[in-house]
Amino acid sequence: MYFVIGFMILVAAIPVMNFLSKPASLGLEDGKLTECPNSPNCVSTQTDQTTKQMASLKYSGDSEEAMQRLREILKSMPRTRIVSRTNVYLHVEVRSLWMRYADDVEFLIDEEQKQIHFRSASRVGHSDLGVNRNRMQDISDQFQKLPF
Repeated sequence: MYFVIGFMILVAAIPVMNFLSKPASLGLEDGKLTECPNSPNCVSTQTDQTTKQMASLKYSGDSEEAMQRLREILKSMPRTRIVSRTNVYLHVEVRSLWMRYADDVEFLIDEEQKQIHFRSASRVGHSDLGVNRNRMQDISDQFQKLPF
């Protein structure tokens, strides 16, 4: 009986613990998104780790239009909320359906190169079974399909 109650409390506390464990490694370092951790649950367009590299999002035209396009895609995704944004940076939190684990997704516009860099990482755990890579591939595909 006590085991069941303890387990239920633990399961209920996981989303809260996950929220409190927001990593300090978010944001920019020397004008770039922070490096991915050593665990395999991260992808980035600016990492030196070849197994975690992905291509940046290319755009033409105005960077504000590109950011608006990106926000529209993110708004259509379930359990996704914009945490913070500037004119060139966007931090989004995506929660898993069942256990409400959080992934942090960041975007950085490079206006000179007309590209958007991103980093997507699980907040806890070691492996994500490809969830971050699949999510970012889906966002990339949607971004390229939308007209400017």
